[in-house]
Amino acid sequence: MSVDRHDIEVPAREADPGAQHEELLAAERFAVRSGVALVVAVAVGAGFGVLAVLARTRWEPMQRMDQRIINRVVSAVSANDGLRSGLEVLTRFGSSVTLVVLLALAAIWLAQRGQQRLAVYVILTSAGGFLLNVAVKAVVERLRPEVDNPVYTAGGWSFPSGHSMNSLVCYGILLLVFTPVLGAKTGRAVIAFVTLLVVAIGFSRIALGVHYATDVVGGWLLGALWLASATFAYLRWREDSGLPDAGPLPGDLPEDDEQELRPVPNPHAPILSHPWRGTARLAVAWLLIAALLIGLGMSIRALQSDTTVLHWDHAIVASLSENRNGALNSVLGVFGEVGNTAAVIVVALIVAVIALGARRDWRPALFLATAMVGEITLFLATTAIVERDRPRVDHLNPDLPPTSSFPSGHVAAALTLYLSIAVLLWFTTTGWPYRVLAGTVLLIPVLVAVQRLYAGAHHPTDILGSIILAVLWTTVAWRVIDPAPARASRAASL
Repeated sequence: MSVDRHDIEVPAREADPGAQHEELLAAERFAVRSGVALVVAVAVGAGFGVLAVLARTRWEPMQRMDQRIINRVVSAVSANDGLRSGLEVLTRFGSSVTLVVLLALAAIWLAQRGQQRLAVYVILTSAGGFLLNVAVKAVVERLRPEVDNPVYTAGGWSFPSGHSMNSLVCYGILLLVFTPVLGAKTGRAVIAFVTLLVVAIGFSRIALGVHYATDVVGGWLLGALWLASATFAYLRWREDSGLPDAGPLPGDLPEDDEQELRPVPNPHAPILSHPWRGTARLAVAWLLIAALLIGLGMSIRALQSDTTVLHWDHAIVASLSENRNGALNSVLGVFGEVGNTAAVIVVALIVAVIALGARRDWRPALFLATAMVGEITLFLATTAIVERDRPRVDHLNPDLPPTSSFPSGHVAAALTLYLSIAVLLWFTTTGWPYRVLAGTVLLIPVLVAVQRLYAGAHHPTDILGSIILAVLWTTVAWRVIDPAPARASRAASL
């Protein structure tokens, strides 16, 4: 029996030697990359281990080298006040507060956009990095540097540098998650900027005299090792869960999910239909409100102290200061912190991220940014010109900022922020729970105002100036930005 060779079924791999060659090349590339990654991981781990042992045993040659470096750098910084101030600002980008806020915003964004696994990756990797740094510091127990001319202070153990490690881990997380949705050029620019930022933060710890150079290097090595390990574990989790393997980074997602990480559907669409006209309207309104506040503040300053207005103004603050007690001090002190600059900025950022994620529109976030920037600039301009003295009573917080009393910055900032949140809730949501929440958040600036009077930081007329500032400017920002156009158009059609 003869068999025609054409009747024999040839396996596809043998029939297509090109495909087989590509598979072999892919396997070779994978093997090479895996080998390089393993060597790098071992080298990083070994490098950190050696540094940790030398720091723990106080190896004299390393100590002398570290001391020489830090003495030279700190002596240069101590002779330049501008450089020292810049380094103090720079080092805050690696502080726990800054990093926690950024990571919390990222986790909120991811969870809101349906990327729960990525949100878990962000939370667990960052939290693990913070805890690992604390644990290693407790084991090594290296003391902080001692320098001749201290320019900055920090507590706790020195090795490894928490700012250096945590900034590498946390900014690295953000890059791994969000870089894949950026364009190639933008992605490279962002990576370069973040790399320079992490290096600069590490240098700032040496220049401010709170860490040795080996503390910083140790922080980078341990941070890189932890970030790589946590990312590898996440990718295996994603693979074991049966999710499509879209790429080697956590942020490499299927196309539909990738769109969810972008702020708005069409990033090239204009935010405002007439941006220059809107900017002009904001500028004119700002000048008018500033003129009104300055005129009111100067008029109050010009009044004699025995007039009815100023007598009433002082009597309220004096009465409150004479009836303080420990319980009220503690309760109202919370609202004094709620109105400070840092707290207001953090809440505004969180609300802006939530609003942007929920609405998929830049205007709510732009409205909040416009409201807050306008408030702070109006406040600074008015206080600089009016220069009203603080109330002449015993201040609950003696370390009051050097700004003048009119208007109250705490009240203006808190009222602008929470009034903006309230109107966003009212006009962009439906249902009675949101209405109740909108009304509830307005109680916060009321309690902030009470605390400022109770603490002796401001007069009632200062609070009045803050109310005028916040209400007028928030109204202007709302009318110009129009963050809820769909609701407005529906209301107009009824």
